[in-house]
Amino acid sequence: MKRLFCLFLLLPMMAMAEESPKDDKFNLNVRRIGLDWTKTTIGNAGEYQNSTVAALKATNQENVKGVLDVALEYGFDKFKWDNSVFMEYGKQTIKPYNEPSTVDESADKILLSSDLAYACWDFDSFKLGPIMRAQYETEFAGDPRNRVVRPNAGFSLFDHDIIKSLYIVGVYEYDFTYSHDKVNKSAYEAGWRIEYQIRDGVKFSSDGYYRKYMSFSTYVDEDLKNDFYAVARLDTNIWGDLTMGPYIKYRRAHSRQAEHCGSNTSIGVSFSYIHNFDLLYKKSE
Repeated sequence: MKRLFCLFLLLPMMAMAEESPKDDKFNLNVRRIGLDWTKTTIGNAGEYQNSTVAALKATNQENVKGVLDVALEYGFDKFKWDNSVFMEYGKQTIKPYNEPSTVDESADKILLSSDLAYACWDFDSFKLGPIMRAQYETEFAGDPRNRVVRPNAGFSLFDHDIIKSLYIVGVYEYDFTYSHDKVNKSAYEAGWRIEYQIRDGVKFSSDGYYRKYMSFSTYVDEDLKNDFYAVARLDTNIWGDLTMGPYIKYRRAHSRQAEHCGSNTSIGVSFSYIHNFDLLYKKSE
């Protein structure tokens, strides 16, 4: 594993030492900075608790969720090196009639990732080659708080106009969630990120993964055997780089102790800021 990390660090240095081609790129890609907020207020709910109209006897609810998805993308020669930060946090407050309020965290994730891909085969519309990745995943307020170091390596199709990334990798995890013990895990993972410009000002995007665990160094009831995550969005520009659109997010996982899979489905409308900044300095001829 130490050799894997050394190679991961050396590859960018080796690539930078070579002569820079004309198609180098250096971008700050703000994939999304967004806020989702919904509020439901029920008036005189106490007088309608026996009503057949569910909307009149429902509970007051507030749901707030923020998302930050930013990547620093560097392309040089046949290499592509992305360093990204993904954060989301959602909280739902439910206020039943004549009862105390309850608060649930509907989303809580911090993911730091550094991806290095090499184009062994460069076709007209996409590139294909090996990929190496180092990730650290944690949470804002978990109990216990998720803490995982996740190096992985495999193959990826990337830099297509629509398919930004389509990969399959082998994964090795160091799970430090439980302070009394460290759990080492191996898995395989397949994932994607796609973007499709339907028309000017309207874009469809989706990303996700499926991860299947194969081995564990020790038994922990809450460890997952498999994990699937997918999100799809339709962003429409309403003013400049500000967008509004519907989205759907789905996660389904199965722990080692549970008989059935657990799932989380979210459907809503969000406001976002999306922009790709070109940071590459080009000398004028």
